[in-house]
Amino acid sequence: MAGQGRRAARGAGAWLLGALLLVAGCTAPGPTGPPRGEIQKLLDRHAEALLDRDESGYLADLDPALVPAARTEFERVGKIPLGGWSYRVTRVEPAGTGRATARAELGYRIKGYDSGPATSERIVDLTERRGRWYVTGDRPADGAPQQLWQQGEVTAVTGRRSLVLGVGQRRERLAEIADAADRAVPAVGDAWPSPWAGRIVVLVPASLDAMGRLLGAPAASYRGIAAVTTGEIGGGPKAPADRVIVNPDAYAVLGGFGKGFVLTHETTHVATRTQTTAATPLWLSEGFADWVAYRGTGRTAVQAAPELARAVRAGTTPATLPDDKAFAFGGDAEAMARAYEGGWLACAMIADRWGEARLTAFYRAVGAHPQREGAVEKALGDVLDTTPEEFTARWRAYLAERLG
Repeated sequence: MAGQGRRAARGAGAWLLGALLLVAGCTAPGPTGPPRGEIQKLLDRHAEALLDRDESGYLADLDPALVPAARTEFERVGKIPLGGWSYRVTRVEPAGTGRATARAELGYRIKGYDSGPATSERIVDLTERRGRWYVTGDRPADGAPQQLWQQGEVTAVTGRRSLVLGVGQRRERLAEIADAADRAVPAVGDAWPSPWAGRIVVLVPASLDAMGRLLGAPAASYRGIAAVTTGEIGGGPKAPADRVIVNPDAYAVLGGFGKGFVLTHETTHVATRTQTTAATPLWLSEGFADWVAYRGTGRTAVQAAPELARAVRAGTTPATLPDDKAFAFGGDAEAMARAYEGGWLACAMIADRWGEARLTAFYRAVGAHPQREGAVEKALGDVLDTTPEEFTARWRAYLAERLG
């Protein structure tokens, strides 16, 4: 009986296995999307038509429901002097019968400014009809910033050394910003002798909220911040140009000096990008940008550093140079002001005590270090012949001297 039980069990197992194989063999295959190469060719045609200003070609591969929005975008992008536009498909996934979703990297270049493409991750929705695939949607990937032309009609103003692109702004206001940027460029070039492009791109969105969407970050973080600069750390000969993004609300309330200061500060970040790396602390990059912006203005230390002056006079002189966390947007505004002021006075001290050439050499030496750890220490020894402890002591004495 035991043997018969085993044979019966084996027979039942074989029947079950056969049934499973039969079921597996009869299961309908899942939906398949278009080959990646087919979608790449579609987007290549789309990009080529945009660059050629061929509207019918640009709309040819789009679902009819998407055409009105795409025609509007076609017109908006046409206001930007493009030198390149391309897509690189990185993934295609089925999204149901006759539907698919592709992830692609959009790269575009502004003629005369971008050495390499500025990139943004996009999600492209596709639908198949009668054997042909059409684009039904195109949106930023999660966390990716919005592009300026997706926020409204673009107005472009070309300065002598700048390109200002705005949405929801009067042309006269954009022209004023271009004039300020044109003045900032040579001021920065005079203070920073290293080679750089000598021109900048400025984006002016319609509102603070729109600025946040351009940065892919909460708008509240930039409230009260007149402008920021975006770019690749370390830059390089094939990197896109930095974008100076203006907060129209905060910038508008500044006087003439303040507007010039902001654009000179941000232009300094553009100029120093290739020498600014992960090894560069914020007290140095932000302090140096402030030093360039204040250079030659005649502003006293107390005028330029009121928050830190109050701290020094109250007997609470900082014990150390500000760390990176002190520069975080959206935190204690007075603490952040003291951090900027402390970085500026550290750079001013180097320029006063060692000379401007040593200051720029120090900046380059820190950025050239392979990592953050030890970068400042090595540059202090190599360029300024001092130690971190001695430098900090001299900086604290300098604060007392200039602010006390």
